[in-house]
Amino acid sequence: MEVTKNKKYGGHILALPYPSQGHINPMLQFCKRLVSKGLKTTLAITNFISNSTHPNPGIVGIDTVSDGFNKGGYADADSVAAYLERFEQIGTKSLADLIKKYEKSEFPITCIMYDAFMPWALNVAKKHGLIGACFFTQACAVNYIYYYVHHGKLTLPISLTPVKISGLPELELQDMPSFIYVHGTYPAYFEMVLNQFTNVDKADYVFVNSFYKLEAEVADTMSKISPLSTIGPTLPSFYMDNRVENDIEYGLNLFHVDSSTCINWLNTKPEGSVVYAAFGSMSTFDDKQMEEIAEGLKATNSYFLWVVKTSQESEIPKKFTEENSEKGLVINWSPQLQVLSNKAIGCFFSHGGWNSTVEALVFGVPMVVMPQWTDQTTNAKFVQDVWSVGVRVKVNENGIVGREEIEECVSIVLQGEKGKEMKKNALKWKDLAKEAVQEGGTSDKNVEEFVSKCIRQFDGQ
Repeated sequence: MEVTKNKKYGGHILALPYPSQGHINPMLQFCKRLVSKGLKTTLAITNFISNSTHPNPGIVGIDTVSDGFNKGGYADADSVAAYLERFEQIGTKSLADLIKKYEKSEFPITCIMYDAFMPWALNVAKKHGLIGACFFTQACAVNYIYYYVHHGKLTLPISLTPVKISGLPELELQDMPSFIYVHGTYPAYFEMVLNQFTNVDKADYVFVNSFYKLEAEVADTMSKISPLSTIGPTLPSFYMDNRVENDIEYGLNLFHVDSSTCINWLNTKPEGSVVYAAFGSMSTFDDKQMEEIAEGLKATNSYFLWVVKTSQESEIPKKFTEENSEKGLVINWSPQLQVLSNKAIGCFFSHGGWNSTVEALVFGVPMVVMPQWTDQTTNAKFVQDVWSVGVRVKVNENGIVGREEIEECVSIVLQGEKGKEMKKNALKWKDLAKEAVQEGGTSDKNVEEFVSKCIRQFDGQ
């Protein structure tokens, strides 16, 4: 349904994402979907992000909260732990102030939808008598593993493999999230992902950024002990069902994107011929790994589009870009949705972050996955062995993924019989992803149910 400026909204959702690109995008997209169904939504981003970007959220309102680092954001914090601690301390007061600000407006807040990384936001919501909706950005499978650890159902460090968790395939150590796989790493982040479950049972709604048929078994198993609703994929509607007007891009980029160069280049390449190599906003590689990626891409003898952050440009082997200009294009950032939806792309060489993985599935693009940390190792397991849409690279004894391994994996996806099967499976998931958000799909029904309850609650006030 179309929502006009004069519409009487059926409630006002204040959405609080964790302040990184991979967490802002899904929540912003979900907000757009809610507005299209009759709710007012406002996305609360940090002061630093608001000042350093130019948000264009369309039909979603924008407001700000403080994370305690208004000038420099996360980069100004002494450590991960220091950032998270201060964000909770300052953010709790800042969120409460924001709620009070809207109390006097035409549209008082009726619900706080918060990223599961920030459970303290639910305490604020309940203190003000508001509905609390928890939003999990990562896959159901990953959430369930953390749930198991949080509740003491899985003892760490793991001494016995394979790990058997109801609703999940058998998992080897390397298939577990990295905080478990390499026990003791990033303790502050590990504590944060476990703390997602400290008060989730008190949330009125729990949303997961996935779709039911992709993770049916684990969604069913987990929902019996911790109720949840799948509401994804949370991509712009233009690529999914086209039911949200003018929803063509995410609308908030923490990085500058110039799309013309790479899209023009892709448009000159044959269908399914290009390897798209991009490893997310947080992954960094040493010079040895960068060299292996470069030489591996070159050895495939395929066209390649490689995204290398400005901070890593000096790690590219000298003259590599010039010497391979006929086959490859190296850029600093890419408009990933436009790239993956381009018919020239035949393989996505990825870090296996959840948003990138779901985007590849939505566009029916098979993958080569080189996971780095956090949930990526588990996502890679599902890409290869559960959804059968890609292959995971093997790491050598020096902790490096060698050029021969990269060449072989890309060749499997682009040229082999296995690759044809992966493409066929990828197209199946593409159809199922779109089905989920279309009218009457599993995600659409869950969203409709939430909206209806919000409207009824709002009308009953």
